[in-house]
Amino acid sequence: MAMEPILTPLVREPGSYTLDFYLQRLDGYQALRKALGMTPDQVIDAVKASGLRGRGGAGFPTGMKWQFVDKKSPKAKYICCNADESEPGTFKDHLLMERNPHLLIEGCAIGCHAIGSSVAYIYIRGEFLHVQHHLEAAIAEAYKAGYLGKNIFGTGFNCDVYMHRGAGAYEAGEETALIESLEGKRAQPRIKPPFPAVEGLYNCPTAVNNVETLCNVPSIVLKGAEWFAALGPEKNGGPKLFCVSGHVVKPGVFEASMHTTVKSLIYDYAGGIANGRQLKAVIPGGSSVPILLPDQIDVPASFDGLMKAGSLLGSAGMIVMDDTTCMVWVAQNLLHFYRHESCGKCTPCREGGDWLLKMLSKIERGEGQMRDIDLLLSVADNIAGKTLCAFGDAAATPVLTTIKQFRHEFEAHIREGRCTCPADWRAKEPVGAH
Repeated sequence: MAMEPILTPLVREPGSYTLDFYLQRLDGYQALRKALGMTPDQVIDAVKASGLRGRGGAGFPTGMKWQFVDKKSPKAKYICCNADESEPGTFKDHLLMERNPHLLIEGCAIGCHAIGSSVAYIYIRGEFLHVQHHLEAAIAEAYKAGYLGKNIFGTGFNCDVYMHRGAGAYEAGEETALIESLEGKRAQPRIKPPFPAVEGLYNCPTAVNNVETLCNVPSIVLKGAEWFAALGPEKNGGPKLFCVSGHVVKPGVFEASMHTTVKSLIYDYAGGIANGRQLKAVIPGGSSVPILLPDQIDVPASFDGLMKAGSLLGSAGMIVMDDTTCMVWVAQNLLHFYRHESCGKCTPCREGGDWLLKMLSKIERGEGQMRDIDLLLSVADNIAGKTLCAFGDAAATPVLTTIKQFRHEFEAHIREGRCTCPADWRAKEPVGAH
């Protein structure tokens, strides 16, 4: 289903990040004006009716999340924007903040109105320094023009948007760890309940939303819930940004309906497999979701479609691997990342990730034993589902999914004492070389 870009229209044009461009070309802040003429409940009802699901990975209905915020509480309410985009293979939020920052700011302001808040925090990944500069300039423009600050559009609505730069921790992408970091503490997950909607930032009711999620809100308000819902399959409405990287001809961010298949994203949008090679596997939703094989990719790239196929949409970061890819190395490389990024709070994750990496490195060096494969599965099973947040599942998935789909490669490594992938397998730097 072809569609005109909604989140990323004209982003390649010079000055697309400026307020003048946003106002003149993209109906800038007209959605906020319209939303302020609606009651907060009407805004929430519109978002619920649209079927907008969180674009950060979990796919939880956004309107329902806003509805859960405890509006009877006398405490302040907060919108926290999760811009800590750290999932390997994912770079869509980076694009939105860099090329269309006012869309995010407008989404934050509408979200504040919906939940009865007057403050939004954008928690941005520490490595996004140049993106931070774009956002800070855009926020300053919005204040100067009266789209942020006091008595916006003369309605009596006040809204302040602040930016907080994180320290580059993957774990800060988990909503309660993000809140902890915003409060000046270590980015470690909280025990739930209570959930952020009841006790979040500064123990006040809070909604935590992804960048892409909030960027969808202005279009819903301006064009209507039915229009948005009709852009995708049932319960998977609206446009979606897909990041396609790896062994493809044209890696990049592509905006499409969730009617679009994984196969189409790889072969039509990204130009197919590079260098005339064959597809071996694809990780469809960032590095923490199960692998799909070539005969499994003709499925809708939607939350429900990929779940039925045995994987997850996650952050829609598609990592494409050709037939030269060593799957033992893939698991080892990802475990190096997850071992490094563990916050250390939960023992299974803190200790288990290190064990998995050591065993994978042993097999990759040609020193493994056949019993190590079952030991890997046992350790991974003792991590998944046994930690405070989903990080444990993310760390265990590369091992579980590669052994499930490519156990023969692990066995060949052990039997031959070396990698048995094609001879032209690209020279691999030692894990952790950088």
